[in-house]
Amino acid sequence: MAGEWRASTWGAEISLEYGKALRDYDQPSGSFRVFGSNGPIGWTEKPLVSGPGVILGRKGAYRGVEFSREPFFVIDTAYYVVPKTELDMRWLYYAIKYHKLGEIDDGSPIPSTTRSAVYVRDFDVPLLAEQKAIAAVLGALDDKIELNRRITVTLEAMARALFQSWFVDFDPVRAKLDGRAPAAIDLATADLFPEHFEHGEHGMLPVGWRHVTIEEVCAINAWTLGKNDELETLEYVEISEVSRGNIANIAIYPRGEEPSRARRRLRHGDTVLSTVRPDRGSYFLALNPPENRVASTGFVVLTPTKVPWSFVHAAMIQSEVSDYLGQMADGGAYPAVRPEIIGAMKIALPNEPKILDAFHRTCAPLFERAEINRIQSRILATLRDTLLPKLLSGELSVSETTKTKKKTQ
Repeated sequence: MAGEWRASTWGAEISLEYGKALRDYDQPSGSFRVFGSNGPIGWTEKPLVSGPGVILGRKGAYRGVEFSREPFFVIDTAYYVVPKTELDMRWLYYAIKYHKLGEIDDGSPIPSTTRSAVYVRDFDVPLLAEQKAIAAVLGALDDKIELNRRITVTLEAMARALFQSWFVDFDPVRAKLDGRAPAAIDLATADLFPEHFEHGEHGMLPVGWRHVTIEEVCAINAWTLGKNDELETLEYVEISEVSRGNIANIAIYPRGEEPSRARRRLRHGDTVLSTVRPDRGSYFLALNPPENRVASTGFVVLTPTKVPWSFVHAAMIQSEVSDYLGQMADGGAYPAVRPEIIGAMKIALPNEPKILDAFHRTCAPLFERAEINRIQSRILATLRDTLLPKLLSGELSVSETTKTKKKTQ
């Protein structure tokens, strides 16, 4: 074991303090994060705990572990951690994850982690300097992952906003109609937009534009894995691993051992949406996918045939789309929407293809940069998950990780 580590128990090192009941935390306003048993759940104006701090879920099937640099609030389904000895809070966060305190179950009908069950557990504690060094290594990886996430959110918000402006609100056309120059658009592109509206079958549209269905501009579930496809392994994407463009984990299977659901093959530019609970935002964009990457049959795969892929993807990740599909889903515990309902959705299509080309020139690089960030973050997360048990057990010292860390910078 690296350095001088002392044997102890969780009860000797920390106190698990109950959170408090709180109303109206689900509002988008507020300066301080609110945490529940499974992570961040809202905002409030007054914190309960000064940061940095660690939150441990107390009740529910999933009891997460969270770290907060800033002051925060914890509701009564979770604990916040108070050290009894001199401990680095971020190291403590990783130690709690490593020792899986959130998975301790007292056997009650409602899964719960009790203080008494935690406090008696043994574990080893390194010197404070070693704690800080471990937290610095793992924290640097998590900080880069978080930075990538924030940049990605911004990039995709920019693409969605431009789609909303051009193809939903028709801002360039309205500007011309009012005698104004369209904002944030070059003159050549602005000239492509009409100056007036006309009545269409489904409301007002720019002159010459029309509404088309998704199935008119996309092939739906066009490529299915076949028995004779010559692939040695499959990279499989399951719905549960996907959230708002991010794929948390890609499972690798030898051909013939994959789940029966692994059937949707992917092409560059495909937009992939979950048909199960579609309002949860389980979608992603396939950019240059490996030939052997497949998705679950719980997804619908939209392959653009007449419009740029960026146009389709931006259209389908608008919040109104997921809300609508959620309303159209039917079923019991796992409500799902049929692919034909997605195919029947309508979007406004300009009569001038150069408008779509201009949109693609602007937004394709945003989506591509976001995908690069996601790939990098998956690599960093794999490295973090490899280092964490070795560092927290003392099998590996921080000095031995220096070369590995430099390679990721």
